Amino acid sequence: MTTAHTPASSAKSPVQKAALLVGAVFLLVGVLGFIPGVTTDYDTMKFAEHHSEAKLLGIFQVSILHNIVHLLFGIAGVAMARAASTARSYLLVGGAVYLVLWLYGLFIDHDSAANFVPVNSADNWLHFVLGLGMIALGVLLTRNAHRTTHTR
Repeated sequence: MTTAHTPASSAKSPVQKAALLVGAVFLLVGVLGFIPGVTTDYDTMKFAEHHSEAKLLGIFQVSILHNIVHLLFGIAGVAMARAASTARSYLLVGGAVYLVLWLYGLFIDHDSAANFVPVNSADNWLHFVLGLGMIALGVLLTRNAHRTTHTR
């Protein structure tokens, strides 16, 4: 016996769509980080250290580890977009992680071994915008859902 999916059961909530989109973008960025030409100075890319001069789009400093983290973060977003609660968690926790990464990038010496990710100023400010944006999406796209749940 087969059961038909109703449109309501297969429709994704706005927060799920946002998590899916964010995850897909991180997957794309992770792949692009391994493509010479899209990533300048590709031949200088290191696994995980500040000596990696490879830059995604000629702007954002990347390493093999940095690209792998983008890929894993993207996979997490796509997987967690399956349910509204996990999509919200992905956006909120992921946003918080990016704000911590922003602070890390602000306070470390970019020429020291502590810059193992590696990050540059462009990365730092992108991490800030990503962190705020992901948290805003997680909060704003579920605000009515939480209000409805708590008022019942």
